[in-house]
Amino acid sequence: MTTQRWKYCAGILALMLAFVIAGCKRETTSNVRPETGGAKKLTIGVSLMNLSSEFIVLINKAMEERAKELDVKLIANDAQRSADKQVQQIENFIAQKVDAIILNPCEVEASSPAVDKAIAAGIPVINVNSVTKSVPTAFAGSRDEESGKIAMEYIVKRLAGTGNVLIMQGYMGQAAQIKRDKGADEILAGNSGIKVLAHQTAEWDRAKAMSLMENWIQTFGAKINAVYAHNDEMAMGAVIALENAKLKDKIVVVGVDAIADALQAVKAGRLDATVFQDAAGQGRTAVELAVKVAKKEPFEKETFIPFQLVTKENITQFIK
Repeated sequence: MTTQRWKYCAGILALMLAFVIAGCKRETTSNVRPETGGAKKLTIGVSLMNLSSEFIVLINKAMEERAKELDVKLIANDAQRSADKQVQQIENFIAQKVDAIILNPCEVEASSPAVDKAIAAGIPVINVNSVTKSVPTAFAGSRDEESGKIAMEYIVKRLAGTGNVLIMQGYMGQAAQIKRDKGADEILAGNSGIKVLAHQTAEWDRAKAMSLMENWIQTFGAKINAVYAHNDEMAMGAVIALENAKLKDKIVVVGVDAIADALQAVKAGRLDATVFQDAAGQGRTAVELAVKVAKKEPFEKETFIPFQLVTKENITQFIK
């Protein structure tokens, strides 16, 4: 081979080697974020039961804050209380190939296919605040039976074991509704002097609760001694209706969640008590679990955060 031809072949080989090296470099760095030089940013899909609920908004806010701290991308969707919409959202997350899914279930039964579909696609699911019949990868929330027990125990004590109570239920079929009823029923079973005049759903909604309470006032009048609402939105609706009827001073009202309005109402003496549920703790824990599972790190299968009774006596511990 002549010297000139040798140089030509060597040049071709060098050019080919350069292309190979460049290709390898592109492949190596394709999953690296230029701004940090670290691994690919985790993406977590989030389906929330209903962002018109202040409590769910607080959970979402906590998740966003924790995700930012952990440098994780969140894609949050509002299911607007529709289990069907929730299943569609999870199908979209599967198509997007997210690293993990946080599910705030609309219903125990109807939201279960969302869990099944994600698990079948190899995507871990963390249920937050509420449960499904299908078993997720992990759970972060509280034991809703506990809140029902705490609320009804308070009512029994305030009524000295004798009186009539009305129960405002949450959205029927949703885990909190089922379990907050169950917890209250356990206390009622041991206190025969407390009678339930009626129980009906106001679907976690303040306006619907106000209307329901107005109807109950017309129906039961002076027979009413207490109202147990499954959440504070409904408790506040009941309070407003009772205030308008000039009956609030005679009737004990208890809610659950300790949202800002309820805490201020307890402080002012308008609402007798609420049961604190740690929205921030649940939201932050859900994101932490999602990250651990996605990274294949050790994690707790279930994380339960205790409820706490809030009255005028200890309100300063909960108002920021």
